[in-house]
Amino acid sequence: MTDSNSLLATAQRVVARARGDEQIEAYAARSKSTEIRAHNGDVESLSSAESFGIGVRVLVEGRQGFAYAGSLESAAVDEALVAARDNAEFATVDPDLVMAQPDGVAAAELDLVDPSLGSFDVARKIELAIDLEARLRSIDEHISGVESSDYFDVFGEAALASTAGFAIESAATRAGLTAYALAADSDGITQTGFGWSVSRGPGELDPGTAAAAAAERATRLLGATKPQTGRTTVVLDPFVTAMFLGIVGSTFSGEAVNKGRSLFADRVGDEIAADLITLIDDPTDPAAYSASVFDGEGLASRRNVLIDGGRLVGFVHNASSAARAGVTSTASAIRGGHTSIPAVGCRALGLVPGDLDRDELYRSVGDGIVIQSVAGLHSGVNPVSGDFSTGAEGVRIRDGELAEPLREFTIGSTLQRMLLDTVAVGSDVELMPMSASGLSLAIAGVTVSGQ
Repeated sequence: MTDSNSLLATAQRVVARARGDEQIEAYAARSKSTEIRAHNGDVESLSSAESFGIGVRVLVEGRQGFAYAGSLESAAVDEALVAARDNAEFATVDPDLVMAQPDGVAAAELDLVDPSLGSFDVARKIELAIDLEARLRSIDEHISGVESSDYFDVFGEAALASTAGFAIESAATRAGLTAYALAADSDGITQTGFGWSVSRGPGELDPGTAAAAAAERATRLLGATKPQTGRTTVVLDPFVTAMFLGIVGSTFSGEAVNKGRSLFADRVGDEIAADLITLIDDPTDPAAYSASVFDGEGLASRRNVLIDGGRLVGFVHNASSAARAGVTSTASAIRGGHTSIPAVGCRALGLVPGDLDRDELYRSVGDGIVIQSVAGLHSGVNPVSGDFSTGAEGVRIRDGELAEPLREFTIGSTLQRMLLDTVAVGSDVELMPMSASGLSLAIAGVTVSGQ
């Protein structure tokens, strides 16, 4: 194993061995994580893992080879370089396959490491998970059980070097509490609710917030019935909005556009959403859970506006997708660590919030349904055609107030119509343990299929 200061040096040593017209990129990474689950006031499971390794890309005469090693020892690194070269020899020539080049954009100054994580011992982490479970069990008489009460954290660091001149390194920490509560009515019918608290370090986590959210989502669904079939306004819960944005974001991938698999291809400049919608991918926002100083190819992260007041501004690209489209990279290369090559995608999505808090938004809607959770979202949505159909549960809004709970129904529309039919954007932004933030989002004219 190696110390943290040698990650970049290891990557640079690989790049220094480039031959002739070879282009080489080396991405070295290491992470350390902890996961704890509490049950009945004790530890049900505890795992601590450390992973490290290096991925090597070789590009020569339009052919790309990639290989990785799960070690930073010299012999393993050497083998990865040899394997990448061998793989390049048999690869298909792609003239648009390129590596990123420095573009002069200065890196944002982001402090994404909470140093307290290193001194926060396991015993205190266990206390947080157990405290979360205890709060869940005592917060409401209808809470019949706790499906999960988890603590997690991760410290990750990475370094990238390439023959293009990149020599960068970055690090980030994340910590969180997540919980699923079970609530039961007098007939023994149970409902579940999810709650969370996330931050850069464990010291800022709030078990009370996570427990209260899980309990509220579970108990307010007790006694739920099927709604009548019809069309109505739905209000997406912030957690559902974040998942919805993740799917919408996939349609803005430059790779999807190049392959003709985006429903918004060739529509730059068009009005594709209500003028209330401004959608931004901003990994330079330090509050974003997935914030990062650099993208997966070494370019400085930047703020990319995708929809501005309802108008489609553009798509996100890495170096290769940009070359194919004849544009420049938006520093939107994503990668799943050292074991994968850079792909392209949104990195920290969020809607510009509106002026209405949650209660004010409900009152503005008048009558509708809060969609608290959805089932089968990814299988029920086609990002190519835009067709949207998914199972859901939630709460009726009547005369601007929350009323009876609802379950076992589906909501249907298209992504295109949902963006155009948005009638209110909430001010209740919530940080999520994912690559999109959430807020309440009201969408008119959605088909509800119940009884």
